[in-house]
Amino acid sequence: MIKSSDLFPIFLHLPYLPNVAAQNSKYYRRSINSIVDDLKRAEKLGAQYLIIHIGHRMEASEDQALEAVSQGIDQAFERAKNSVILLLENTAGQGTEIGYNFEHLRRILDGVHDRERMGICLDTAHAFEAGYDLSRKEGIEQTLESFDRTIGLKRLHLLHLNDSKTPLGSRKDRHWHIGEGYLGKEGFRGLINHPSIRILPGIMETPRKDTVEDLKNMTVIRSLME
Repeated sequence: MIKSSDLFPIFLHLPYLPNVAAQNSKYYRRSINSIVDDLKRAEKLGAQYLIIHIGHRMEASEDQALEAVSQGIDQAFERAKNSVILLLENTAGQGTEIGYNFEHLRRILDGVHDRERMGICLDTAHAFEAGYDLSRKEGIEQTLESFDRTIGLKRLHLLHLNDSKTPLGSRKDRHWHIGEGYLGKEGFRGLINHPSIRILPGIMETPRKDTVEDLKNMTVIRSLME
């Protein structure tokens, strides 16, 4: 079905349960197995990208957790040798989550041996909740400059376009409808039309009760495109 459609590129998302940030957890090995399985599944389906949530450090330090993620990805790549690119999704920093700042993402990337198979998915709600102000032009410029300086915009392959139900720096992961949260319509207008990222694909993960809400959010985001 994918091959018969005109959708390109194709992004798959790893389930939420795997956690490769806690090396001492009994689920660490299972989490690596899950990445391996989905990398192979993505290849069979003809998908180009697989998105992964970075995870929670639990009892470990942030340094230990970042190293655990890199090591887990290395092990997964060794067992699933294909061309599927694994995208790290930034987090809001809720609880013991790591990956809530660009420095974390850079350290994970640097710790992976096959860096050509790595990239980033930037979730707008998570970034805002972690303290990156995407609601105004100046904040968007500063955020993208920081991303480019720390990681490099060439590593950014996808945007998760979600408004935030919680304020800037809340460290609470709460997605909301486009233009109705703290990022607001002007924030999204500035983001999706920014010359550095306007060509990137975007996927919305806004709350839904039915298709009507999806269509509403799609209508709003399209109305902001210049």
